Amino acid sequence: MNHPAPVEISYENMRFLITHNPTNATLNNFTEELKKHGVTTLVRVCDAAYDKAPVEKGGIHVLDWPFDDGAPPPNQIVDDWLNLLKNKFREKPGCCVVVHCVAGLGRAPFIRQQRRGAFNSKLLLYLEKY
Repeated sequence: MNHPAPVEISYENMRFLITHNPTNATLNNFTEELKKHGVTTLVRVCDAAYDKAPVEKGGIHVLDWPFDDGAPPPNQIVDDWLNLLKNKFREKPGCCVVVHCVAGLGRAPFIRQQRRGAFNSKLLLYLEKY
């Protein structure tokens, strides 16, 4: 399957990397790519499809916050996400947080300009009402 390349998005002292879901076979290369970007935390918003132990062994904290593909995140995940960012970027300004779903198109990205197809109509409606 062809996956879009990882996309880094920066705003002030915050950096985000949006990627696709790796596999156990690609996990070593994936982890090295995360390290190149200075990733400290990885948030999986899809069901776990790979062993997170090698990523954590590489010094990257992995959080599992899955929710339905194509749907907006539940309020608890939005609250957890905002708290995570507030704490991470206060503790270590300029660090990088990675977020991914399966393809890096439905749940993970927040910036359509940086990644074509990032939002579906359900997500756009959610953002308009947020």
